[in-house]
Amino acid sequence: MKYLKIYKVYFLLITIASLFSPYSLTAQEDEEDLLALLGEEETTDYTYATFKANRIINLHSIENTAKGVFDFKISHRFGFINGGLSEFFGLDQASIRIGGDYGITDRLMAGFGRSSFEKTYDGFAKFKILKQSTGKKTMPITASLLGSAAIKTVEFQNPDRDNFFSSRMYYTVQVLIGRKVSESLSLQLSPTLIHRNLVRTASEANDVYSIGVGGRMKLNKRTSFNAEYIYVLPDQLAPGYRNSLSVGFDIETGGHVFQLHFTNSTSMIEKGFINETVGNWLDGDIHFGFNVSRVFTIN
Repeated sequence: MKYLKIYKVYFLLITIASLFSPYSLTAQEDEEDLLALLGEEETTDYTYATFKANRIINLHSIENTAKGVFDFKISHRFGFINGGLSEFFGLDQASIRIGGDYGITDRLMAGFGRSSFEKTYDGFAKFKILKQSTGKKTMPITASLLGSAAIKTVEFQNPDRDNFFSSRMYYTVQVLIGRKVSESLSLQLSPTLIHRNLVRTASEANDVYSIGVGGRMKLNKRTSFNAEYIYVLPDQLAPGYRNSLSVGFDIETGGHVFQLHFTNSTSMIEKGFINETVGNWLDGDIHFGFNVSRVFTIN
C-alpha cells in the first residue's frame, strides 16, 4: 500500500509537469493554428423557403419548382361575395385555371396553363439570377426574371372587321426581388411590364407598367399569412379598372400546399389580374378562392 501511494503521487506530479512542458505548449499551439485554419475556410449558406410555394397569391414568388419535379396546380375563384344569398355569396359562379410547372434545372422552371376566364392559354419561364446567402458569399436578396405569354381564345367582339391572330396575344416581363427578413417574415417586390398587342380605346396604353408588393408572415410550422398589392402607374388603363389586392393563408399538408385567399381579381394570369381587375373591396367585390398544388418527382 505504501508503494502504491508513492506511485500515485509520482504519477500525479508527472501529469502536472507534462501540462506545462514545451511539448504540451506546442501541441496547444498546433491545435489553435488548426482551428484558425478552419475558421478561414468559410462556407456559403443559402436561404431556402422564403415563400411556401412558387406563387404568393396571384403573383409569382421567387421560389422555383425543384429540378425534375412537376407541380400540378388548380386555381379557383368563386364569384363576388356581394352576390348575396341568391348567388350563395359567389359560390354559384366559378373561374378556374389548370396548369403545371416543371423544374428544368435548379435555377430554371417553366409552366403552362389554361383558364376558363376568357378561355386563355398561358405559358411562362422563370430563371433565378441571384440567391440570398450568408458566409463566404453574401447576397442580401434573391432575384428572378419571369417572362410569360398568353393568348385569349374567345371570339372577337366584332367579327366583321379585319381581326388578326396577333391581336389575341399578351406578353409579360417581370423582375422578382425578394428577401427572407427573418424566419417569420418574407417580402418581395415585382416590377412588371405587360404588352398588349390590341387595346380597346386610344386612351389605353399598349405597354402597362406596374409594381407588385407581396409578403408572407409565418404563423406556425405549416401555416402562413400572405398578402399582395399591385399598383398600376396612372394613365395606362381605361376608367373602371382597379389595383389588385389579395390576402390569404398558405397551409402545407404533406405533398400538398393549399392557398386560401380573398381577392378582387377574377383572372389568375398577369395580363388579367394586373390590367383587368374591376372589383372594389369597399363594395364587397371580393372573390373567395384557392390554389391547390401537388408535386410529383419525375426525374
